[in-house]
Amino acid sequence: MLVTYSKNAFFPLTTTCRNECTYCNFKKNDFKLMNFNEVLKLAKVASNNNCSEALLTFGERPDVYREFRKNMKKLGYSCFIDYVASVCTFCIESGLIPHTNAGVLLTKELKKLKPLNGSMGLMLEQAVELECHINSPGKDPKVRIKTIERAGKLEIPFTTGILLGIGESEYDRLYSLEVLADINNNYNHIQEIIVQPLVLRGRRMVKFEEIKKIVKVASKMFNHVQIPPNLFSLGEVLALIKAGANDLGGISPITPDYVNPNNPWPSISKLKLFLAENGVKLVERLPVYDEFISRGVYGKMTEKLVLRRGLK
Repeated sequence: MLVTYSKNAFFPLTTTCRNECTYCNFKKNDFKLMNFNEVLKLAKVASNNNCSEALLTFGERPDVYREFRKNMKKLGYSCFIDYVASVCTFCIESGLIPHTNAGVLLTKELKKLKPLNGSMGLMLEQAVELECHINSPGKDPKVRIKTIERAGKLEIPFTTGILLGIGESEYDRLYSLEVLADINNNYNHIQEIIVQPLVLRGRRMVKFEEIKKIVKVASKMFNHVQIPPNLFSLGEVLALIKAGANDLGGISPITPDYVNPNNPWPSISKLKLFLAENGVKLVERLPVYDEFISRGVYGKMTEKLVLRRGLK
């Protein structure tokens, strides 16, 4: 049995976000953003550690805040997406393939970032309105679905998924997977689905058997189902693989999971050894899957890096 992962570095460009999700471990609203010295320093360390992916994650629409715009202008930018595009360029020049999670985006913003990314992503979370998102305009399922569809129209390899334990019902989970499957049937651009439990103060907010059930369903609907290995024990990772998960997402040897800061990444070598002892081969992949590489579907500015490291 073959399971994949991507070796990455997590670039938390800013923790400022317009949304007010009741469960968020990431948002701080300190109005800071990474300067280019910080970006280049991390990119160099990542490259020296043989990472292939620069995972660019940040709060949604941070430039709605005046204080953030002031700090952004100090770096020479009046448009946040232009700043993100520059970060992508620096990462590519350092030998890393960007994968940007930017929240909801307009078509013109996706077009600007498309050439500079191997793939992009946006968690749907759930396709229904939930109380935890009442003060989060970017978590309106209609606007998130629009962004995923826009990415499909632009042929951007896309990672999305659902978040479990935020107040949804079992019906909501199944409905959300069906919505994503319908979108993918139309555009064939969803490269993987993440099934992720919410973890608060060290406690998963959904029972393991419920997670396993959703993984089984998702594996029948999508080619690649990802689970985050730092949110499970090794035994649970193996059980979810047996249930149909075939990807462990990005694992970083140098940066923490800033979204789940209390859950450190497992050692890649220990993970490989444990899985091998149980008949599973763990293989590194790029942030864009081979199926898309063979079709030539990835950001053109990443082409040299993709072709050098992909389709081995």
